[in-house]
Amino acid sequence: MGKAAKEQLNRALSEHLNTIHESLQILDQTPASSLKKVSWNEVVQMGEQVSKQATTVGMLYTGETPEVKVLEENMAAYFNMLQGFLLLSHGSSVGAGPTLSTCIHVSIKQVVDSSFMLLKEAVSSYGSHDKAQQLSIPQLVGTVWNACSALKKTPSTNVMAIGRAMTQVAVSINDVLREMKELKPASFDLADEASDKVDIKAEQKPDDDNDSFNGDLGNDLSPEEMKIANLTTSVVSETLAFIKELIRSIASFLKQESVDGCAISTDSLEKLLVLSQGIGVQIDELGACLYPPQEISAIKAALEKISSITCETELELGNLKGSSNDFVTACTGLRNSLKQLESELGCLGTSNLVPEMENLALSN
Repeated sequence: MGKAAKEQLNRALSEHLNTIHESLQILDQTPASSLKKVSWNEVVQMGEQVSKQATTVGMLYTGETPEVKVLEENMAAYFNMLQGFLLLSHGSSVGAGPTLSTCIHVSIKQVVDSSFMLLKEAVSSYGSHDKAQQLSIPQLVGTVWNACSALKKTPSTNVMAIGRAMTQVAVSINDVLREMKELKPASFDLADEASDKVDIKAEQKPDDDNDSFNGDLGNDLSPEEMKIANLTTSVVSETLAFIKELIRSIASFLKQESVDGCAISTDSLEKLLVLSQGIGVQIDELGACLYPPQEISAIKAALEKISSITCETELELGNLKGSSNDFVTACTGLRNSLKQLESELGCLGTSNLVPEMENLALSN
């Protein structure tokens, strides 16, 4: 009887899973713009119902083994709830750009995946006397709760999604800045210490290698290298200020949408994000180039790309009428830091780096 009951539950589960997998394919399709957009709040509320349904599954396993019919009915109710959840989620992505769509899909998939794990374990645990397996049910219920609760933190508009993605760029740049500030010039004592470590290293067997010798990487910059490192640190610091002001400008669009109801161009917002991510890539490159021996040509190339991307960002933001005085000030600070580093690298007369930005400033 127990074996037959479990086979019956597995068949029912398999049918429900196939249905949900078919519904998931809909999420990969861009909804027609003519469809009525579903408020994200509705998705959050449906998520709360899914969470309650997960709680019901957990309660079935707190005492004696539930009857097959009871578990089947509960499973059917759960999957019906999940089906409605997916349809609402699809409706909420009307008008969503790539960034917002990705955020929505990630959040929805967490709810679906955690639900799958719970229901599969519920069927697998049916009739089992394994305490470890029985204890897994409450844990999986908690995973569903967390996934449903995370829906409240999911961006609900393109502006919010892109602003959050830009914040990640700022966090990455800040990490690079922190590492740059830890660079130290070589001193006589440090040079002797490094020499001693080299002697010790030579005497060690390959198996005796450890990370202690590598820990001083970046602590032996020459005065010339240290000067370049300091100027580059200034560029990164000004770039961080630039990105922060860009984020504030994006945030102002959210207020603008709520006041006049006019949607900001999603394509322009996505382009601004791509540009900011491009700057982030070049900042990573700068950070890697500062360790001795410094790669001057790579530093120059990164500076030129930062300059070019910054100009594009200014133009794009200007087209959206989102440029503020603080943003202009941040651009000026970045422009000056680029000029100082460019001068130190000895390429002032052979690069269009700073003139390009200055020409843009004059045109504005």
